[in-house]
Amino acid sequence: MEFRLEPNPAPASDARRDEILAAPGFGQYFSDHMVTVDWTADLDAQKAAFEAGDYLNMAGDWSNARVEPYGPLSMDPASAVLHYAQEIFEGLKAYRHDDGSIWTFRPYANAARMNRSAHRMAMPQLSEEVFVKALEQLMAQDRAWVPNGEGQSLYLRPFMIATEVFLGVRPAREFSFHIIASPAGNYFGGELKPVSIWVSRDFARAGEGGTGSAKFGGNYAASLAGQLQGASRGHDQVIFLDRSPEDSLEELGGMNVFFVTKDNKIITPKLTGTILDGITRNSLMQLGEEFGLDVQERHITFDEWKDGVASGEISEVFACGTAAVLTPIGRVADGDEVYETPSQDFPVSTALRNRLVGIQTGAEEDTYGWMHRLA
Repeated sequence: MEFRLEPNPAPASDARRDEILAAPGFGQYFSDHMVTVDWTADLDAQKAAFEAGDYLNMAGDWSNARVEPYGPLSMDPASAVLHYAQEIFEGLKAYRHDDGSIWTFRPYANAARMNRSAHRMAMPQLSEEVFVKALEQLMAQDRAWVPNGEGQSLYLRPFMIATEVFLGVRPAREFSFHIIASPAGNYFGGELKPVSIWVSRDFARAGEGGTGSAKFGGNYAASLAGQLQGASRGHDQVIFLDRSPEDSLEELGGMNVFFVTKDNKIITPKLTGTILDGITRNSLMQLGEEFGLDVQERHITFDEWKDGVASGEISEVFACGTAAVLTPIGRVADGDEVYETPSQDFPVSTALRNRLVGIQTGAEEDTYGWMHRLA
């Protein structure tokens, strides 16, 4: 697929861009360009697939690939995404290495996960090669937007939305894929410090057979009420339970969770279809094995968390995700009950984070082949 370039006629001045990159925050500012690719259904091919039993075959054609000026999307009020929420997204980062080159972390894993999300949401799939090429095309124009400060990166947000103008309840027949880019600092601020977590017992993020394993905006919308409830009580994030009698842990509003035990285990909740298969999560599991830790992926209940903290069996707890990378959890509150993590310096969490960030920024050798050069 070839991408057409439509240069931004009024890009940000060098002075304005430098001002933004000096204190980018997170998700507040955007680069000069964006990527757009359009999709239209092939109804004959879809009908043939449906008759053959392949009911989720979204046959069609991608076209009109372009890098264009960043700006508002023109959308009809009856566009399907506004009514039935057919949309998915991804998140990854571009890093400037010491030699000025621009790299990203495991983009093919993001592309594969986006296709899994698309399959679940009855949306078309985009080839992994085109996904990565789209990132490269955007960086060819906006590489100057990649900051080089400590802990800084250019956050890349691919997303796909249903654009067909139609109010019937069925999968849309027109979609558009986009990538936008936003310079980013540290997600929880400049200093890495433990965060406080609220246990959501009034709200659920996802359920069995639902969309929890898809990177779908509705999952994040479902987490917001619980997040606000926790914030009103002074907490940074919220963790959701599976609502079973055992109260198995799932994930935070936008991050996976890990537990470190005093006998060198790291444990993370098992993927059951209600939890997002985090790329940072997967990477930390591999790094845990590199460090000689016993990596376990299994059901873990809230009782096990609080009892383990009380006994000292659990020495550290941390959350992870693309935006925050890895952040330690210092306390968890279940109503009026508060449980403090014993560790004060979080040695395992810090070592894992340093190794991962070292690979991403080029400071340490990438022995896994995770990094991909964009520009």
